[in-house]
Amino acid sequence: MKLLPSGATTVSDKLGYCIVKGTGDTVYIMVSSIGYKSEMINIAGATSSVTIQLKQGIVDLNELVISPASSSFRFNTISKIDLSTRPVKSSQELLRIVPGLFIAQHQGGGKAEQIFLRGFDIDHGTDISISVDGLPVNMVSHAHGQGYADLHFLIPETVEKVGFDKGPYFAGKGNLATAAYVDFTTKEFLDKNSIKLELGDFNTKRVVGMLKLFNKQTQKNRQQFYVASEYSATDGYFESPQDFHRFNIMGKYNAWFGNQSQLTIAASTFDSKWNASGQIPDRAVRNSLITRFGAVDDTEGGNTSRTNFTVKYNRQWKITGKQRISCITAAIILIFSPILLSFLTIQ
Repeated sequence: MKLLPSGATTVSDKLGYCIVKGTGDTVYIMVSSIGYKSEMINIAGATSSVTIQLKQGIVDLNELVISPASSSFRFNTISKIDLSTRPVKSSQELLRIVPGLFIAQHQGGGKAEQIFLRGFDIDHGTDISISVDGLPVNMVSHAHGQGYADLHFLIPETVEKVGFDKGPYFAGKGNLATAAYVDFTTKEFLDKNSIKLELGDFNTKRVVGMLKLFNKQTQKNRQQFYVASEYSATDGYFESPQDFHRFNIMGKYNAWFGNQSQLTIAASTFDSKWNASGQIPDRAVRNSLITRFGAVDDTEGGNTSRTNFTVKYNRQWKITGKQRISCITAAIILIFSPILLSFLTIQ
């Protein structure tokens, strides 16, 4: 935001709130954001809060400014512009967008990928904190390692942005953020309904649908409820068919009341099953006992499911601050082993 004609600038917080202390000659505010059309707002004589909604626009390279990193700006965000340039088959692959991070799958597609970052073998999430809309993805107690993070319940097309940072510098991210943290944020509102169909080799198929079931907007309020669903299946490129199947569905209701309150209610569930050829000894391949795509035991695999329910309410009580109340519950079932996690936070 830029105050005119004084030229002073400021930025909003993650929720879009911003406090402007104007001077006597401040008449206009120029509001801009990458990927949106800039707006010039007349605030002459304004003494209360003002709601400003930007419309999507074409990205102008002149708006992009490259500057050296600053210790006062450590938060990084990957916007939907970056996300749309990389096709992915699962949300776990979105982790690759974080600079220096790469993943590897070694159990048929249904298991959480192994993560590597900056010399850390993070295993399946032991040293990285991952969240979706404030919901912790990591399982703090798991037989495969503390912090096991299976992100397959998240539909990639629903992701609005990804926030991240590397290094154990943020106490608010918990004790799993040894190497980094990654925060996913899903879309609050859909611009349009969409259906996507993908087909590939090895009997690979994927269908994604996103539908607005309720959408109401007035000058001060906006409400929307949408449903997104995904089905994915493949036999894989191994000699024994992988027979992988995954089904995801989520619903999200989001409402803005005036310019002070926001209510979000979301629920999602997913289920997957698969067979896996597993890991094989190199000597068996060298001795031609099996091929690189063979298996010692092709009956490995598993079943996994997870159900999440979140309720979040944000309100700006005064012009100088805000309070957030959220209740997050996740029911996780992995290989038929149930775990219940509940979180209640007041900030």
